[in-house]
Amino acid sequence: MRFCIVGAGAIGGYLGAKLALAGEEVTLIARGAHLEAIQQNGLTLRMSDGTEQVAHPKLATSRMEEAGEQDVVIVALKAHSLPGLAPNMRPLYGPDTVVITAQNGVPWWYFHKHGGPYEGSRIESVDPGGIIEANLETDRVIGCVVYPATELAGPGIVQHIDGDRFSLGELDGSRSERVREISRRINAAGLRAPVRTTIRDEIWVKLWGNCAFNPISALTHGTLEEICQYAPTRELARNMMVEAQTIAEKLGIRFGVSVDQRIQGAEAVGAHRTSMLQDLEAGRTLEIDALVGAVCELGKITDTPTPNLDAIYACVKLLTIDKDLIHVR
Repeated sequence: MRFCIVGAGAIGGYLGAKLALAGEEVTLIARGAHLEAIQQNGLTLRMSDGTEQVAHPKLATSRMEEAGEQDVVIVALKAHSLPGLAPNMRPLYGPDTVVITAQNGVPWWYFHKHGGPYEGSRIESVDPGGIIEANLETDRVIGCVVYPATELAGPGIVQHIDGDRFSLGELDGSRSERVREISRRINAAGLRAPVRTTIRDEIWVKLWGNCAFNPISALTHGTLEEICQYAPTRELARNMMVEAQTIAEKLGIRFGVSVDQRIQGAEAVGAHRTSMLQDLEAGRTLEIDALVGAVCELGKITDTPTPNLDAIYACVKLLTIDKDLIHVR
């Protein structure tokens, strides 16, 4: 099966390396020094247990047209990068090409094959102007929730830290042959890819904590442990999570644990710096719209007040914009 990883960074590189090492035909789309290192030396995968392997993909390139038609395209870019790249991905698609969206936050396709009063609604925060929908046919899409923690240790080197699960789910909840076959291939590569019939539930369980802890950490530079152990920020996170839960439940989502249990779980992770804080410190673009802005937008769609989410979203957005564009009157 021909797999193409669009965005072969920490997560995409981990998944692509495991598939290539298992004998799958893998193309990696990357850029810069990371791409050059892969082209010259292969992709080095350092596992959390200290073992190391070098994967040699069939092709590593920055050019979609060079990659050609694929059976499965796994989009491992951060959500804010997809609108700008979606039009360029068309050379990867054949009649039956599947696209797996391995991204954090509210996905652009959320209301497609959703059913109910919001069917087909666009979430402007993650698909401005509908550019993704116009260039990536919904029937191709399989949802994915990403759990591994990985990082780029250097050009061409992926360091695995923890986790091996990539949950998969058809947007309509079916257990199609294509999703089951892709699951089998990923499982055979030494990862876990369970097929879920309620992929949106799993998206919300992960998003539930991310929409609160990530932006608070970016504003305060606090770790999960610090945010949870300082009473005012713990209460703020709880209020944001209650707002998100109210939205989700209006959309038919059911949570298997309480908000306080979810906070306790975050506290137990310890002195962890969230991905948004790491991105801020590294000068990278923040995933604020997919993780928080889209939740605020869903609040408006479902007529749910989100005062805490709105306030924190506004503060973090101010960190991301060009201050010269602000005109004080």
